[in-house]
Amino acid sequence: MDLGDINVFFKPRGVAVIGAARESFKPGHVILRNFLENMMNEVFNGELYAVNPNVERVLGLRCYKSVRDIDEVVDLSVIAIPAKLVPEALEECGEKNVGGAIIISSGFKEVGNNELEEEVKRISRRYGIRVIGPNCLGVYDAYTGVDTIFLQQTRTIGGSPVLATPRPKPGPISIITQSGAIGAAILDYMSGVEMGVSKFVSYGNKVDVDEVDLIEYLKNDEKTRVIALYVESIDRGFEFIEAASKVSLKKPIVAMKAGRSEGGARAAASHTGALAGSYRIYEAAFKQSGVILVQSLEELMDCAKALAYQPPAPEGNIAIVTDGGGAGIMAVDTLESLGVRVNVFPEDLLRRLEEMRRKNIIPMFAAIKNPIDLTGIATAEMYIESLKILIQSSWVNCILIIALHHIPTLEGDFPDRIIEICRESAKPIIACDIGEAEMGKRVRSRLEKAGIPAYQTPERAATAAWSLIEYGKHVKKLALKTVMNSIKPA
Repeated sequence: MDLGDINVFFKPRGVAVIGAARESFKPGHVILRNFLENMMNEVFNGELYAVNPNVERVLGLRCYKSVRDIDEVVDLSVIAIPAKLVPEALEECGEKNVGGAIIISSGFKEVGNNELEEEVKRISRRYGIRVIGPNCLGVYDAYTGVDTIFLQQTRTIGGSPVLATPRPKPGPISIITQSGAIGAAILDYMSGVEMGVSKFVSYGNKVDVDEVDLIEYLKNDEKTRVIALYVESIDRGFEFIEAASKVSLKKPIVAMKAGRSEGGARAAASHTGALAGSYRIYEAAFKQSGVILVQSLEELMDCAKALAYQPPAPEGNIAIVTDGGGAGIMAVDTLESLGVRVNVFPEDLLRRLEEMRRKNIIPMFAAIKNPIDLTGIATAEMYIESLKILIQSSWVNCILIIALHHIPTLEGDFPDRIIEICRESAKPIIACDIGEAEMGKRVRSRLEKAGIPAYQTPERAATAAWSLIEYGKHVKKLALKTVMNSIKPA
């Protein structure tokens, strides 16, 4: 497969919306509006065409009866019409030499209509059309303005307009999801917490383009630093392992596999027609290929954020510094449940910390074995001095900062002080401040704008740190394997 074929979904020269509708609630109307708004905002730079044989104009655009009637170049079609009409529309796309089609329409394999889906597959292969879908949301590219998501960005509650399915700002994380509903929820979450997205693909029944094609394409995408994957099934298992092994050496892949239980697998089969397979097999495949496997959407987003903004942690030791003993304990418990040992600091590091206690640089009663507990009288200066030692120590490979803003001795500038010292470190650093009131949100936002991922709970911060350690182990292992394979026997 030529990966250049996939490029048409993200950088098309001309887009035809087949099923463009006047009714504002219909998918074809929403999709057409998305492209028009992105053209007005100078984000989408391609040409746009509406196709509907029953009306003359939609949103000010002339409607063509067929994609074949468009004289200009159309290299991407977005099909949002009843399922039974899709084969004819796809046939016309083939005759027009359209390179890619996103089939939004549902009513195929997921409802038992296998024959109709097979017909779509035959037509696409006959003409060489790359297809995303059917039964999907399609594509959102924050950098090129391609947006085939048919869910309205604003809705009305109690007579007032509110954001419902907002699009996240441009960023370094690409999302690949088999479920459109989960995909929409991820976009909503990312927008709400100000996480940036590069590319989003909801691929549904994957009649053609699947997760293997997409991760191979994203490997060389300069805008993507991390790939986050939600899957219910992977049909090309060996190809996935091969592709993911290569991609994960260049950039991390973090994945959530749904359908872990017998009931979940049954639900997956009725959702996209997926054969979920044994979860243990997926665990082994992900581990072999270096994919970071998580158990929830929250972990998927938390780990993706950490991997996007911090380097992998070399296999070794994590240090925790906190102003709340309980929070430190929770972080340790989480890390050790994930297989990361939180070791006692070595003697040389303990001596330096003990000297800081004697000089009252940190409290005399501060715990120093790991975690460092600065207690409820912690100051920004105490954090700074502790972090200096941890950053300088060759023993420490990753640092988790838990700075709970509630204590009176932490002044408002402490996030900026922490940011300043962290800039001196090449080590991965994760932060936590508990709280959903204004102060907690501002502290985390301040840290994240400086590239330090910050989380609402110690458990979430610890899980994010774990992902950096897991990816670090994988990179080291693959790099060693690559070196060994390059050494030919004499």
